[in-house]
Amino acid sequence: MATAEHTGTEGLSGGDGVRRRDFINIAAVSFAGVGAVAVVLPLINQMNPSADVLALASSEVDLSAIQPGQAIKTTFRSQPLFVRHLTPKEISEADAVDASTLRDPQTLEERTVDGKKQWLVTMGVCTHLGCVPLGAGEGEVRGEYGGYFCPCHGSSYDTAARIRKGPAPLNLEVPEYKFTSDTAILVG
Repeated sequence: MATAEHTGTEGLSGGDGVRRRDFINIAAVSFAGVGAVAVVLPLINQMNPSADVLALASSEVDLSAIQPGQAIKTTFRSQPLFVRHLTPKEISEADAVDASTLRDPQTLEERTVDGKKQWLVTMGVCTHLGCVPLGAGEGEVRGEYGGYFCPCHGSSYDTAARIRKGPAPLNLEVPEYKFTSDTAILVG
């Protein structure tokens, strides 16, 4: 009768159990995974915006000093921002335009916050080549449609900052903003 010799490894392998080589492989892969996370995490984290950029992520604008018919220039994310207090006449002129006839069809309601139609907030960057249009400052040329005029290539915008004439393909961009009170907005 033959007797089975005991090799000493049967207790570790146990038939279906984990062998020493399997344990070493699992440990090595786990160690490599932790190392990969340790390397990749700082690389991904460095893509987050820096503190100075986050500080510019929103801007509060006081509207109390802007009279009807006036516009101001301020900055948002290092770009010009126009805030215009439309008069009832400017609102009716903007509403009288059939939006379907415009190059970039938008109504004044689509460009303003509900219930605050008299406040138009747009980026002050021409959509043609990025010049800063005139019309927000006192005495500046507003173009033939009474809104904004880009002196670089002659684009004219109406009182709702919609493109009406010239090479600009789109209306002045309306950034995301909300009213924090009746006299203040938070842009961004």
